[in-house]
Amino acid sequence: MAIPPNSGPSAAAASTGLAAVGIWRLLAVAAPHLAALAVMLETETDFTSRAGFLLSWGILNFFWIALLRRPALSGALSLTLVVVLILLSRLKHDIVQMTANFVDLMVIDRDTAAFLFTIFPNLRWSVIATALVIVPLMYSLWWLDPFRIRRLPALACQLACLAALVGFSIVWPDEAWRGYYDDGYLSKFSRSGVTAVSDFIHYGFMESDAVATSRLKMPLLDSCSPVGRRPNIIMVHDESSFDIRQAGGVKVPAGYGRHFKSFDGVERKFLAESNGGPSWFTEYNVLAGLSSRSFGRFAYFVTRIASGRVERGLPLALRRCGYDTISLYPAFGAFMSARSFQLTTGIQHFYDAHDLGARDVEPDSFFYDKALGLMSQHSPKTPLFMFVYLAANHFPWETRFRPDLMPAWRDPGNEPVVDEYLRRQAMSTDDYTAFVAGLKKKFPAEPFLIVRYGDHQPEFSPHVLDPDLDEAGVGKKLENYDPRYYATYYAIDAINFEPVKSPAVMQTIDGPYLPLVIQEAAGIPLDSSFEEQKQIMLRCEGLFYSCKDGAEARRFNRLLIDAGLIQGL
Repeated sequence: MAIPPNSGPSAAAASTGLAAVGIWRLLAVAAPHLAALAVMLETETDFTSRAGFLLSWGILNFFWIALLRRPALSGALSLTLVVVLILLSRLKHDIVQMTANFVDLMVIDRDTAAFLFTIFPNLRWSVIATALVIVPLMYSLWWLDPFRIRRLPALACQLACLAALVGFSIVWPDEAWRGYYDDGYLSKFSRSGVTAVSDFIHYGFMESDAVATSRLKMPLLDSCSPVGRRPNIIMVHDESSFDIRQAGGVKVPAGYGRHFKSFDGVERKFLAESNGGPSWFTEYNVLAGLSSRSFGRFAYFVTRIASGRVERGLPLALRRCGYDTISLYPAFGAFMSARSFQLTTGIQHFYDAHDLGARDVEPDSFFYDKALGLMSQHSPKTPLFMFVYLAANHFPWETRFRPDLMPAWRDPGNEPVVDEYLRRQAMSTDDYTAFVAGLKKKFPAEPFLIVRYGDHQPEFSPHVLDPDLDEAGVGKKLENYDPRYYATYYAIDAINFEPVKSPAVMQTIDGPYLPLVIQEAAGIPLDSSFEEQKQIMLRCEGLFYSCKDGAEARRFNRLLIDAGLIQGL
């Protein structure tokens, strides 16, 4: 009998080997999709977020297939991007309590990269090491993948997934407050892309009227003539501070509340535009004198967007009146483009944590001592504006900050986070009292106007204000700008100076009006933009963006654009 060719043990072994190779190639195609499924189940928490994840996964895969035609490599590249997004999103949440969204890509800049590489010095080497591992792996998948998919069908599938995601995001838009939840990374990123692009096409980065019927005169440097002696002006950013007695049932130490009163014994309210974390919203308010809410979904990036574009604000107005301007900042200057933004609004000398020699979070006394030292080096012939940005009362409150300080403190008997918050407020009060005493001692003949404000309520405040509400209920109140969740305080103090009485020094003001209040209290003549804003303030009774559903703010933004004070937005 003739023996057929390719038969026998060697042929069977070859066939088995080919089958094994085939299985490995099939696994190479399937593995990324199985891994993505596991990631989805782990990170996406409900039906809508998982639907968004699947559509986003389809867009990524079909994009790479249309480009490379290899499904195994396309799946691996898609999985790599998803994992990188999740890791970056978690990193962002650890730093600023919000996950990544599409606007991060739209406004990415060198400052952000510099900030990340500064606070994480090993990140650069981690990126290089990861690339050295991924590149050979991708080459292996290129070689293993036996399949080839035509580009036109892949492109059609990608467009179908994209259209479905757009429709899905319009019908079930992602609520902005969910960005503070540490989950749903891919779905939130993708759905935010739909709304961000839509908003950008509709009104750009910032809302403004299409035309204005009037014009502002361009203010000139050194063009004002104040009556009387100009006081040195100190603006204090009191981190996370508000009068917690707004919540019922909280036990406070004796004497609590005096920190929130002005020189005339009046406690005034400051309506911030953020709650629980983004101090830079208020930083934009009090320096530019404008509303972060005009930026809509881009508000989270307001200082990064405004940097180099919004050339209007309190420091510029004071420089016009001969002031030198200094800022003390408790973090790295690249964070949220703080240095670039503050220089744009007129700060001449910006000192960040590195410049000041700060190590981690410092008590308020650290920054007050630095302020006194810088003032001592300044010529008394030129009035000074100094922005002192405090940080000791920043989250988390679950741990005791500097237990060596205030050894005589006794917790009043609230839940631990509230007692620690009260302890830090007491530290702030003592440090501020010592700072005022230091000003009087070092500069006995110098006039000072000091204005303090709480930049936002602490992140636990909704829990103590409305303990019976769930997260969704709290989110709705935050989204609707319930004043109870945004009210902090502002206080005016003076040394060797009598603050000027003005109708602008109201009982309750929106954050963007604080620069106007400071100039009025200091007796500084207003330029045309602040004069116009004062008229808005008076007829809107201290409200700004919320007055007439944003109409006043949109009109004012157009006036500033036409005057050349806002560009490129």
